[in-house]
Amino acid sequence: MERRLLIAAIVVCALTSPGSRVSGSSDAAWNAVLAQAPAPQSASATATATGSTTWYFYRVKWGYQDEFLDLFQKNHYPVLKAQLGTRLLAVRTYVPRYHGDGRADWTFAVAITAREPSAQTGPTEAEISRQLYPDQETFRREEKRRFELLDAHWDVPLNEIDMNTRVPSGR
Repeated sequence: MERRLLIAAIVVCALTSPGSRVSGSSDAAWNAVLAQAPAPQSASATATATGSTTWYFYRVKWGYQDEFLDLFQKNHYPVLKAQLGTRLLAVRTYVPRYHGDGRADWTFAVAITAREPSAQTGPTEAEISRQLYPDQETFRREEKRRFELLDAHWDVPLNEIDMNTRVPSGR
């Protein structure tokens, strides 16, 4: 289900980007693609009611995916996990199922649902990093290496649309 949501959002981003129209496509074809997006589930609606979701996309240089994942899992994932329940509501990670899946311009993605800033408690990410990794020199060197392995990185903050309560625009 989460994978279908991720793919649907990528398709929406691709379709709403300037110049994204595929030559010869019809509005009916695009509407059929968009209709494939699944309806939000109750757990998802609950999470977004008290927080906001951002997807973080990474395109890792060819041949370095395993090294990137190892460094992410070793250094960044524990920092994110330590924030669950205080600052974050959910952390999910993804890789495309197939080479060339979707827009094919990302090789790793993280979906983070954060509490609204006014509801966040607990230590900051920097404080957690210092606590988890007393050898800050090694930590910083490995995090620098993790970002050296990237061709691109971008964030996509999302606004959920509740289709059950949305009023049509009248077109």
